[in-house]
Amino acid sequence: MSKVERFEDLIAWQKARILTKDIYQVTQQGAFARDFGLSGQIQRAAVSIMSNIAEGFERSYLGEFHQFLSIAKSSCAELRSQLYIALDVGYLDQVKFNQLLNQAEEVGKIIGGLRISVSKQKHQKNSTPTTKEKC
Repeated sequence: MSKVERFEDLIAWQKARILTKDIYQVTQQGAFARDFGLSGQIQRAAVSIMSNIAEGFERSYLGEFHQFLSIAKSSCAELRSQLYIALDVGYLDQVKFNQLLNQAEEVGKIIGGLRISVSKQKHQKNSTPTTKEKC
């Protein structure tokens, strides 16, 4: 595995960034933009995904990174649930819903894989401080 120096190099973070941009774009249109509760909550969930990946990467211990990846994956599930609400109330059409849901599922799977990798490294290193050999 290659050494990752910055969180921006992580595919999980890159895909989460694109998902966040797409969520902001749809929530700033039409009736969705006027539903401050749902639009704000789904935006926060999207931001939480990429933020927790970044914050966890910058922590000193692999165990902490693993924990933040778990939070990011949970935020991904929250976002997916909110997408169903947006579809059910008519803020998203089926095509846009499918696109965003597929993106969120992909991000969740990538985070899950990264979490497994970090867990294996954590057990190999006994949770000692790392020199950014996190991925």
